[in-house]
Amino acid sequence: MRPAAMTVLAIETSCDETSVAVVRAGVVRANLVASQVALHAKYGGVVPELAAREHLRNLAPLVRGALAGAGVRPGELDAIAATQGPGLPNALLVGLKAAQGLAFALRKPFFGIHHHEAHLFSPWIAGQPLRAEFDTWQPHVSLIVSGGHTMLVAVATEAEHRVLGATIDDAAGECFDKAAKLMGLAYPGGPEIDRLARSGNPEAIRFPRPLLRESHDDFSFSGLKTAVRYYLRDHPAVLESAGALADLCASVQAAIVEVLVTKTLRAARREGVGCVTAAGGVTCNRALREALTRACAGEGITLRLAAPALCTDNAAMVGVLAARRLARGVPATDLDAELQPGWSL
Repeated sequence: MRPAAMTVLAIETSCDETSVAVVRAGVVRANLVASQVALHAKYGGVVPELAAREHLRNLAPLVRGALAGAGVRPGELDAIAATQGPGLPNALLVGLKAAQGLAFALRKPFFGIHHHEAHLFSPWIAGQPLRAEFDTWQPHVSLIVSGGHTMLVAVATEAEHRVLGATIDDAAGECFDKAAKLMGLAYPGGPEIDRLARSGNPEAIRFPRPLLRESHDDFSFSGLKTAVRYYLRDHPAVLESAGALADLCASVQAAIVEVLVTKTLRAARREGVGCVTAAGGVTCNRALREALTRACAGEGITLRLAAPALCTDNAAMVGVLAARRLARGVPATDLDAELQPGWSL
């Protein structure tokens, strides 16, 4: 069998998005996502039990829809893949066991995929239709930044990566969402701050830049969240003025973005690489994308940003990673492998 002809069905259910993708010959033939944002908005965050129930309700129709959209019959699949961890245990369980069951029924190999490792691959999926572009692969430093995780990873080859730094407490996405909640903004708060910040002055309020001057690559945003809380305590009128609120959002966003960009570029210089990538839900943030673009251009560093549709949780990146493993002859995952909700990269 030619590696280029391999076809993989992938499932992602690590949090609050149910996603199924079909990857064939390096092309994402289908990538369906059912979001649960509206369901969890009334609670101001993801409720694990509700997320698992929605995955159960959405998964079978999405599998059927992805196969139909890709024009692939179940018997034509060469492998099944699913996110094995990290993530919410109840949510992971739905996709993992469904994928293992499919693999068993179809007598196909199964690949359990690390969610963060899949994010490492997402900036290398681009174009219309989405296609894996590994012919331009080069050693790089990758920023993975989402609601639950912020980390820098040195990537030498497809199979070799090393975590340089990670979240000590609150991740960048958590800081966005918690700051937004303090301001009374709608859930999810990160996109709301990004929207309001467009008309604000990012220099209006000088919030702290946690660990910006430290030589290590770890991140901490709990102090910034606390600074926002105290600012609102001392300046309650800011929430009564649209202009003042926009300035507040822009200032919070500027602090987070400066930390992310500065530490990423510093790590790239130290590692001696000429490429930086970024993925994860917060990579949808307009200010972060613009700041990374400017910073990398100023230092002659190639930048690859995950497409917005691939920044949030999706099965396309899971399927591409599984297809690459299948093509390289990497052994499949045991069909009785258990979920790993706290799986380290």
